[in-house]
This record gives sequence, C-alpha cells and structure tokens, in this order.
Amino acid sequence: MTAASTRRTITGTTSGDLDVIEADGLIHARGIPYATATRFRKPQPVNTPETTRDATRRGPACIQIPSRLDNVTGPIIDTLDQSEDCLVLSVTAPVAAEGLPVMVWLHGGGYVSGGGEAEKYDADHLVREGVVVVSVTFRLGGFGYLTPKDTGDSNIGVQDQIAALHWVSTNIARFGGDPTNVTLFGQSAGGDAILSLMACEAAAGLFTRAIVQSAPLGLRSGRSALYSTARKAFAARFSTDPATAPASEVLDAERAVTQAVRRFGAAGGMPFGPVAHLEPLSGDPDAALRDTATRVELLIGHTRDDAAPFVDIVTGMLWLNRFGVVSSVLTAPVVRLVTNLLFGVDSMVKMWHGAGGRVASYRVDWAPKGAPLGACHCIELPLLFGEAWSDAPMLAGNTPPSELAAKVRGTWAAFAREGVAGLPARSLVF
Repeated sequence: MTAASTRRTITGTTSGDLDVIEADGLIHARGIPYATATRFRKPQPVNTPETTRDATRRGPACIQIPSRLDNVTGPIIDTLDQSEDCLVLSVTAPVAAEGLPVMVWLHGGGYVSGGGEAEKYDADHLVREGVVVVSVTFRLGGFGYLTPKDTGDSNIGVQDQIAALHWVSTNIARFGGDPTNVTLFGQSAGGDAILSLMACEAAAGLFTRAIVQSAPLGLRSGRSALYSTARKAFAARFSTDPATAPASEVLDAERAVTQAVRRFGAAGGMPFGPVAHLEPLSGDPDAALRDTATRVELLIGHTRDDAAPFVDIVTGMLWLNRFGVVSSVLTAPVVRLVTNLLFGVDSMVKMWHGAGGRVASYRVDWAPKGAPLGACHCIELPLLFGEAWSDAPMLAGNTPPSELAAKVRGTWAAFAREGVAGLPARSLVF
C-alpha cells in the first residue's frame, strides 16, 4: 500500500468479507476467488460467505508458455505468480459508487498467455469515467481448451468465464455496480471469447452489451477443423495420466500442438480456444449469434495495422525484412490486406444489423511516431489502461496523446452506460 492508501472491508460476498485497498478515491479488490476446479474439470463456484479474505494482493495467472508478443507489448505477467489455481478476478470501483455500469475485462493472449491481474490491465483511468471494472483470470492453453479424450470437461475456459459472470451478477452490487447493466470488453482472444459467450445459452442474461476489440474473426471457422489433430497431438505427449501429470508436461503438450497444426495455415496460429458443438457451445454458433443480436448491443472494431505483428507468420514474407526501407513499402499493403482478412468487422456488423441488433464499429488509426509496426495489434490498450504500458516496444518510446486516450476511454464508458445511443456515430475512428 502507498502512504495515501487505507484498508477497508467489503462485506457479504459469496467469496467472503474482503479486505481491500482504498486509495485516491478508488477501491481496489484483487485476487478474489470466484470458483475452484481440478485439472480438466469445469469450475465450481466459491461459496464461502463466512470467510474473511485479503484482497489487497494480486492473484496468479494461469501456468503458461511465454507470450509471442512480448516484443510488441513488453512483458505482461512478469510480476505475477503462475498457478493452476487461478480462477480469480479483481474489481476496481469509485469509492461510494452506487448503481454504476459494470465493465468486465477479458484479456488477450491467443488463449495461451496473459492474466487479468496484470498491472497493465489496471483500470483506474477507465473507472474514473464512472464505471466499475472487473478483470477476469481464466484457464489457458491445455489447461483450459484442449482436454484429452475422456479425461475431463470441454471448453473449460468458457465455463470459467461464465462462472466469473455469475459471481459478478451476485456480488457486484457490493462494490456499487449495477448487475443488470454489464458490458463485456475484451481484446484479441478476449474479444473472440466474448463472441463465444454471446453464442452460449448458459451465458444468456449475464450481460447486455459487448465491446469486441481486434478479435481474429477470420480464424474462428478454422478452429473446429484442426481440433482433432490438436487433441491427438496434445494427448500423445503425456507419459502419465494427464490429469495428474506435472504442469510442465501440459506445457510441453501445448508446444507439440503448435507444431502439429502448422499445416492448417493461419488457423494454426491459434489452435487453442472455444470449439463449437462442444458443451457449453452445443448449438450452431452463427445461428446463436443472430439470436443474440436483439438482446446484446455490440461495439466492434480493430486497429488499422492489426496484422502487423503477424504478417510474417501468415504470409511467409520474412524475406521482405532484408530490404530495409523497401520492406516497409512492400509490406504496408500486405498488412492492410491481412488485417482485413483476419480482423475485418464488416461482415459481423452487417449480420448484427440484419438480425435486428444495435451495432457500431470503430478503427484505431493512431500510430506512435517512429513505431515500425504502426497502429498495430494491442495499440489501443495503452489508450485504455495508461502508464503501465510505457515499456511496450510498439510505442517506440512515445506517450499516447492524453486527449485521444480520454476520448477512447470516454467512448467505451459511454457505450457501457447507454449502448449505441451513447455514441457520437455508428462508425468511429480514433
């Protein structure tokens, strides 16, 4: 705690009475367990109202392989412990909040890296826009999305997220949040996860709005096709019972999957994640999304050069990097093309509107001066979350313009309060 911070207690949650930090007009509650689970099994809600918990320290991230985007974002979970016992969330709220919109953050990381407790997702700036923010940590990689046959439950990471949303519905009023006004927002895999939750009957009624940031929409249809190959490669790596094997063997099995799915092209770049037609995603995902459109308002978009960190992987154009300035000239149109293929939102916007839903779109064009990747994947995160991103290589030493950052945060918060009606236009550019 800082000299200006104090402790107080939030009482009456299903996780118990929570000792939290109050500082600078905000409440920070961290590392709150929302569920428990054994490996490869669906979560069970925490119900320990008689407990008093220390919620002043950050909880762990899921055990994971290193992020392939550290050279873009800088380290994200380097200060966190890693554990399979990672079903925790954090809450940031204004002191004396009452009936405020709730925003639930689902982090990115390709379903194999990241964690909601990371300092880079501290939501102080966003909360000052008059919202309560919840950041969720869930199981990743082989721990959350690729259960060996007959060993456990399916789509465990999705089930973790649903358990967290139930916790929010039951408990967020204790922090001054309105459980009937919940907006999901997530970036990259977190945005993709939101689309799965919108297609999931078990999540119906737990949120009313969604902000989908740079979801790899172009990869969604390919995941089911590679699932059988990935599952076989995953199971083949274990020398003992996968349910009790060392965590290091699970990570080795994840690496084996990455190699095994290369033949699937771009889809093989994200082999872990929700799989359609497996519980709790038992129905047709496209039909389910159309049905959801009239119940959930949607803000969806991407950055201008979203694909820049991935274009070498997707196109095999590594040879372009040998030509210096010429490389950037040749690569720029390819980046825009691949961005539209992987992250383009026009089809989703058209579908949502055609199904009778309320929808708006955005694009982030801001690029830091001298940044070789331009307005790349993740570039909006410093605008939303602030100073903790100062070490991100994608910023090339620049500080995001304060007015632009305030505009993005204000827009996100306005959508959380009023939906599409609270936005200045149906198509936004930052």
